[in-house]
Amino acid sequence: MESFGELIKSDTPVLVDFYADWCGPCKAMNPVIKEVAQAVKGKARVIKVDIDKSVQAAQAYQVQAVPTFMIFQNGKIKWRHSGMIDKGSLLRELGIRN
Repeated sequence: MESFGELIKSDTPVLVDFYADWCGPCKAMNPVIKEVAQAVKGKARVIKVDIDKSVQAAQAYQVQAVPTFMIFQNGKIKWRHSGMIDKGSLLRELGIRN
């Protein structure tokens, strides 16, 4: 299994969903994230990071609100957004036409 650090170093875009189980907006985003993951299969990756279980990752990327979404490519943050967001916007940021 790849580590978080290995995953984000990929030249394939990686959408990271920083979330928490107790977060209402995070739960509301779940179906959207699943749809995005299906739409980008083979073109990008989507991973979820629970900030309560991965405290180091959340601190390293200064996640202060959930949900927070980041797109990494080649180990660098290409885009960041805190709060709810629609599927079309996520796909656009990933460079995928829907």
